[in-house]
Amino acid sequence: MKFICEGLDLSEALLKVSKACASKTTVAVLECVKVSAYNDVLTLLASDGELSIEKKIKADVLEEGEVCVPGKTFTDFINKLVGTSVSLQTKDSGLEITYGENTTSLQVLPADDFPAIDMNISENNFSIGKKVFKDVIARTVFCCAQDDSRPILKGCLWEIENGELVVTALDGFRMAVVQEKTVSSSGHLRIVCPARTLNEISKMVDDEGELTVYVQNGMMMVKIENTTVMSRLYQGEFINYKDITPTAFETEVTVQKSELCESLERAGILIRGDKNSLVVFDIKPGGIRITSNSEIGNVLEHVPCTLQGRELRIAMNSKYILDSAKAVNSEELHIGFNSPIAPFVLTAKESDGSLYLILPVRTNN
Repeated sequence: MKFICEGLDLSEALLKVSKACASKTTVAVLECVKVSAYNDVLTLLASDGELSIEKKIKADVLEEGEVCVPGKTFTDFINKLVGTSVSLQTKDSGLEITYGENTTSLQVLPADDFPAIDMNISENNFSIGKKVFKDVIARTVFCCAQDDSRPILKGCLWEIENGELVVTALDGFRMAVVQEKTVSSSGHLRIVCPARTLNEISKMVDDEGELTVYVQNGMMMVKIENTTVMSRLYQGEFINYKDITPTAFETEVTVQKSELCESLERAGILIRGDKNSLVVFDIKPGGIRITSNSEIGNVLEHVPCTLQGRELRIAMNSKYILDSAKAVNSEELHIGFNSPIAPFVLTAKESDGSLYLILPVRTNN
């Protein structure tokens, strides 16, 4: 294999593709990028078994072939050659990289060792505006679980029916539900997509046009210009948000988003590092008294609000409510409570299609 291409083009492609390289694995080839050169097209492919990313760029192919190169090392090295043309060819010593009068060699693995990945997915699909897609991801994935205790909660549930899209994410302590419209769909779909995959796709798309998502046999695929992203979908039962979301409340408050967020951010500085990031709301007519206490100091703030129902004192994780409040596309927030130990719901005062459910923290006081 031998080809010549611009260092900048190769570097930009590797930066995208290498996101799918495995970082902790006993299968060495999954830490590699498969490089294929045919018909003046260079194809880069990486996969960790769950997420796969393929990128095609133009190259002057002098000898066709393919090989697997250590992903992180290759990406970091080519990133230092963005201002020059580079020539790459396979030799007995590995992959030889020539740039100007300089030469570097990298160890390689046979391309046959790389797992076969079927990129032909077309059975089911739906289309959504790119801007809408990015907005949905930003408003949900932060509620996905981070650990492996319940793997399915590391993904978002996407339900599509009759042009309606409902995306749900939860980690056992908080839940996000966002409703939007699709442009088109092939029928009813219910899939759980890894949050990591959704984040990577969101980084690749701009705000213009539409994005089509293809689904088949437990796999999902999207194509963005010359980049293809493939991902395994999580299998199993996902919690139905309607079963755990209260619809009536004994205490309801309306509050300005900016005032609440600013107060929570200040309180969060003093409790940074605390396990529960605990803040307490004392809700009374005319306002919410927000308090937080730590070894380095105390915060006592008053945020004006409109109260309907009874007074309430409730403790919660400040990060959970702050993240949710910031994600709401409205200047006025509605928060519904039922008791100091029952989940509460945060939404826009005038619905923006999003809902956040948060578990309070039990305290001794």
